[in-house]
Amino acid sequence: MIKSMTGFGKATVESGEKKVIIEVKSLNSKQLDINLRMPNLYKEKEMEIRNLIKNYLERGKVDVCIYSDNSESNKEVAINRDVVEQYFKQMEQIASSLNVPVDNSTFLQTIMRFPDVFKQKTEELNENEWEQLKAGIEVALTETDKFRIQEGDVLIRDILHRIDLIQEFASEVPQYEEKRIENIRQKLVEKIKEWHELQNVDQNRFEQEIIYYLEKLDITEEKVRLANHCKYFIETVEKEDAPGRKLGFIAQEIGREINTMGSKANNHDIQKLVVHMKDELEKIKEQSLNIL
Repeated sequence: MIKSMTGFGKATVESGEKKVIIEVKSLNSKQLDINLRMPNLYKEKEMEIRNLIKNYLERGKVDVCIYSDNSESNKEVAINRDVVEQYFKQMEQIASSLNVPVDNSTFLQTIMRFPDVFKQKTEELNENEWEQLKAGIEVALTETDKFRIQEGDVLIRDILHRIDLIQEFASEVPQYEEKRIENIRQKLVEKIKEWHELQNVDQNRFEQEIIYYLEKLDITEEKVRLANHCKYFIETVEKEDAPGRKLGFIAQEIGREINTMGSKANNHDIQKLVVHMKDELEKIKEQSLNIL
């Protein structure tokens, strides 16, 4: 099954008054690159969460965001009495040494803005909450995988359509070859007439050069290889589950044959077909980068 590396999944877990939201986003990448953001409460489970992600998503740049949506009123906050008392005593001493009137109300209002006056009770992750969070992460990852399958289906249909277009353009090449060969033959005949007028021409070397020249202009081998590469591309799509890298390599080979055909063609109509094939191939390469 062909999958894209682009995906999105979301899940919500409710535990008592707390609501935890898990969001997973993925893009294309050469390797599995996980970026995990979550509250400190879940840090102890980071390795287990990463292993979960690896089980569901094989490759891609994956951003996983876990955040709590519980209201501020649910947080247990306490005043650090010892710190407040120390601040107050020090301010009294400073006021006394500077002969400044002591205003207890003003002092207290000021102190309440100082660091470490309020302390929030540290939460501990219990096993039940972890199991709920784990189930939520799996739901979000499953949704992401479904998204990837849908995207992969759209991508591969577009890519195969462009392979069909390349094959169609290649099948139009032979109709221009007769005219192309005739033009080459006329040019050779004219050149041969000129060369025969020259003195001291080595006939064996002359024939070798003609054969070499004809071989350099022959595109039969490129047409056969191009057809085989396109066939192999389609077979790879049909037989492999994660063919992204291989499709990229095959596309490079297809490009080599198209480029060589263009450099040998020496014909305006064939050159136009080559340009069309190159255009479709560039789109295939771009789309293949997103295939798993």
